[in-house]
Amino acid sequence: MGEIKMYAENLPNIPWQEKPENQVGPVWRYSENPIIGRNPLKGVARIFNSAVVPYEGKFIGVFRAETGNGIPHLYLGRSENGIHWTYDEERIPFVNEKGEPFMPRYAYDPRLIKVEDTYYIIWCTDFYGAALGLAKTKDFKTFTRLDNPFLPFNRNGVLFPRKINGNFTLLSRPSDSGHTPFGDIFISESPDSIYWGKHRHVMTKGTQWWQSLKIGGGAAPIETSEGWLLFYHGVTGTCNGYVYSMGAAILDIDNPSIVKYRSENFILTPEEWYEERGFVANVVFPCATLQDAATGRIAIYYGAADSYVGMAFTTLEEIVAYVKEHHAEIGDDASIGII
Repeated sequence: MGEIKMYAENLPNIPWQEKPENQVGPVWRYSENPIIGRNPLKGVARIFNSAVVPYEGKFIGVFRAETGNGIPHLYLGRSENGIHWTYDEERIPFVNEKGEPFMPRYAYDPRLIKVEDTYYIIWCTDFYGAALGLAKTKDFKTFTRLDNPFLPFNRNGVLFPRKINGNFTLLSRPSDSGHTPFGDIFISESPDSIYWGKHRHVMTKGTQWWQSLKIGGGAAPIETSEGWLLFYHGVTGTCNGYVYSMGAAILDIDNPSIVKYRSENFILTPEEWYEERGFVANVVFPCATLQDAATGRIAIYYGAADSYVGMAFTTLEEIVAYVKEHHAEIGDDASIGII
């Protein structure tokens, strides 16, 4: 695999497809995309912007499901190969610490991250405005919902897959009740996943067209010998609406509020029909990755046009080399994020 190392588990059954000979760029799409189409189960019109992890030799996922009345909820799915999925017929049954029902009014854009022996689900929910919801499970049978980590308005919560300096670490994007105008990524810490502080600025929305309006964390950062590899989304505005693309950056391993490298180019942008045409056109929205330390292979799950789930691939060597080669320092990304 080379000198760059990935500090992750070996995953010999990672979904994978070799890079096409004519492929330009470090990321390539699965030829059978989309892997999840419309009306995937009874009462659900669309699944997209969803999260996947390895579990007991197979794969398990938390899916954003748009139900028949248009309200999004979270559903659990299982897969033998990470590509073909079956789903529970009912939404995930969240309970509080006492075991009493504690369901969100709505829930969307989940991330699913294992920290030590516990799996954490973080999503966008309603708390008198757009806010982050948080829950945990160890067995995917009991889902204990915790208090919302932040005040509204906030979106795109992404946990790191291990504690840093003894604390949980979380990326987010402060926002308002709409879809813009706060565009930067911040980071926060917690000793217990309940009380959050030590807030720092991480990344500024870009000067490049594709990320000029706002950015947001995507999949959980991947720990490597170069730093934390982060796949994120960048948004621009056009006369025909927003366009969501995928970017990549590398954060400092000990102080991830510092951006070491950040590609000035997108690594994936809407080009295929399932990305350009759907409920919300022109959206590529990364939410999860699978990685195999032995080979450096990375599989990326992304939402497409708010209607489908797509899969793309890269390798650690190729994506890190690309980000470093096309690095552009933006704003005060290289600082520790305090003013």
